[in-house]
Amino acid sequence: MSTARQEALQNTTVEDVADWWATEISDIEPGIIRLRGYAIEDLIDHAGFVDAIWMMVRGDLPNHDQTELLEKALVAAIDHGPQAPSIAAARMAATCGVGLQGAVSTGVGMLGDVHGGAGQQCMQVLATIKTAAADSNISTAVAASLSEFRRTGRHVPGFGHRFHPRDPRRDPLLRAVADKAESGVVEGLYLAIAEELERQLAQGHSNPIPLNIDGATAVVYSELGFPPELGRGLFILSRSVGILAHSWEEAQSGRRIKGPIPRPLLPSYRGHAERGVSRT
Repeated sequence: MSTARQEALQNTTVEDVADWWATEISDIEPGIIRLRGYAIEDLIDHAGFVDAIWMMVRGDLPNHDQTELLEKALVAAIDHGPQAPSIAAARMAATCGVGLQGAVSTGVGMLGDVHGGAGQQCMQVLATIKTAAADSNISTAVAASLSEFRRTGRHVPGFGHRFHPRDPRRDPLLRAVADKAESGVVEGLYLAIAEELERQLAQGHSNPIPLNIDGATAVVYSELGFPPELGRGLFILSRSVGILAHSWEEAQSGRRIKGPIPRPLLPSYRGHAERGVSRT
């Protein structure tokens, strides 16, 4: 051990250790469990799971309207079938005998920027437009944002879907946000921005490009005051339930290490033709 390391350890105080492990989330003592100051007994009796999710990440219990809106978003993203990369990976892992925890962690680990990140990215776009709209108006700010996307050749995250001409999860989520905005629970500004993005994206196209699940939940989470990165975390929390269900189904099937692949779906090899090894 280096001299500097030894000196650092010698100078470490009880306060240093306490500060390192300090948390505002959980208070655990013999016979006592408090989460954000709420006794676990009270939470068990008086709070639902969605209430507890909000409380754990935000610090206080939500009101009924906030719980209701958050729950809708969590339910909406729970699963999208075995063709989704996270679900497919989890099912494949389950056939390898890694156990339920291994299969679930495999699926959750797939939820990165490409598959799982569009909601967070959409929330960032909405936040940027909201800031820009303070100096102009929503329509002008949206037009400027879309112009930049076109200039750089990027797609707008949260819009369009490879399977659904109109994502069936869009309408009930945006309708729920509109209802809460009308009653004053949320501001409704992120909803207005998203709808203006839809309107401008549809201009000049025979087929509209509506919000998908990532965009719709981005509106919900933004209206509820969650930061973009936490929005992705909530999506992961939601989708992990579908990952769990598919992992369990596959584990119960008894299949091991891949299943039969119909011949039209066999991977297409485009490398070298068969060749021998020639070394000089």
